[in-house]
This record gives sequence, structure tokens and C-alpha cells, in this order.
Amino acid sequence: MENLGFAHYNLRAEWSVLEQLRDFYVEVVGLQAGPRPPFASRGFWLYAAGQDVLHLSEARPGERREPHASGSFDHVAFRCRGLAACEQRLAGRGIAVRRSGVPGTGIVQLFLRDPVGNGVELQFEEAP
Repeated sequence: MENLGFAHYNLRAEWSVLEQLRDFYVEVVGLQAGPRPPFASRGFWLYAAGQDVLHLSEARPGERREPHASGSFDHVAFRCRGLAACEQRLAGRGIAVRRSGVPGTGIVQLFLRDPVGNGVELQFEEAP
């Protein structure tokens, strides 16, 4: 087998939570809502640069879903542009952010949490 790279990740929750997650990942993270195959359940597919990278799937009736990731999951990372504008947008929304960097690379990382507590990293490559 040859691994060709990352395809997508999926968050599964009740419908009202999915709507909150969709709004966050579109309005804050900068993903775009796009086409989704006609599955029997409801949900959303969110895109970055034309690729579906986040699937939001409605939990089945009676399916209990914890409101946040647990175990070894820490965060998902997105490559981004426009650091200053992003920091202003996050501050304007009152979103708590931890700023860090990857030594020797010029990469600036902004760590935050989505509405249910999942870790999100916004990664910006700045001139060294």
C-alpha cells in the first residue's frame, strides 16, 4: 500500500452541535461549505483549497456522542495565510488563542478550541 496523504477528518454530533461547528469552521477557521453526497443522514462537508477536509456527520437517533475529543487526540492543524488579519478576527470574537512557533522554520502557530473543545491549530509560514 502507498499512502497518498491526508484525506479528511470527521466530527460526529447532534444536529444543533453540527450547525455550531459548521459556523465556527467556516467563519473562524476559513473553510468553505461545499457539496456533500446524498447520504441518508444529514451533515456538511467543509473544504480548503477545493479539497473536502472536514466532514460533519449527524449522530444517529439514540447514539451518545461525547461533546469533545478524548484520549490521544490533541488537535488538527490547517495551513493558513494572513496572520495579522486572523489574529484581529479572533480577538474581535473574543476567542482565546495561544501563539507559538516551530523553532527554525518561521512557522507561527495559533492554538484555539472549537465550540465543543476540540483543539485547532492555525499555522502560518512567516518570513524568517
